[in-house]
Amino acid sequence: MNIRKATTDDLPTIMRIIDHGRDIMRKNGNTKQWTNGYPSEKQILTDIDNGNGYLICENGTPVATFAMIIGDEPTYKEIFNGQWIDNSRQYTTIHRLATTSKCHGIAELCFDFAWEKTRNIRIDTHRDNLIMRHIAEKYGFLYCGIIYLDNGDERLAFQKTEN
Repeated sequence: MNIRKATTDDLPTIMRIIDHGRDIMRKNGNTKQWTNGYPSEKQILTDIDNGNGYLICENGTPVATFAMIIGDEPTYKEIFNGQWIDNSRQYTTIHRLATTSKCHGIAELCFDFAWEKTRNIRIDTHRDNLIMRHIAEKYGFLYCGIIYLDNGDERLAFQKTEN
């Protein structure tokens, strides 16, 4: 598998992968994350335009998508009921990770890719996203506290960093 930057031509493929990811969440009891049209085509195009949209391809076929942002994430400025492990160094944030149901090891591949950039990764996920919570723990992320999205929704925040 390889990772490449997404282009605007990839939008239909990315939205299909997002739909697969949403279906996986629903089948696993996570009914409250990625609702009301999120992530939208507009959000995905913004990721692509900012150089933050990626595809993971297997034998040239896209099987997963994610956004990777190096630098400050505005919703991470305040954290409640905890604290970030390292709040001084630049970090990489992974958002909007989705895959087709046929693939395994995608999150780890994505995290490895981000780890090469800063050795300091932050993610957040919905309380009901047990799959992502399990993968994060398995990969070595530590729970740090609660953050709130711009719309007020709560998310559990995790960080993995070099000691």
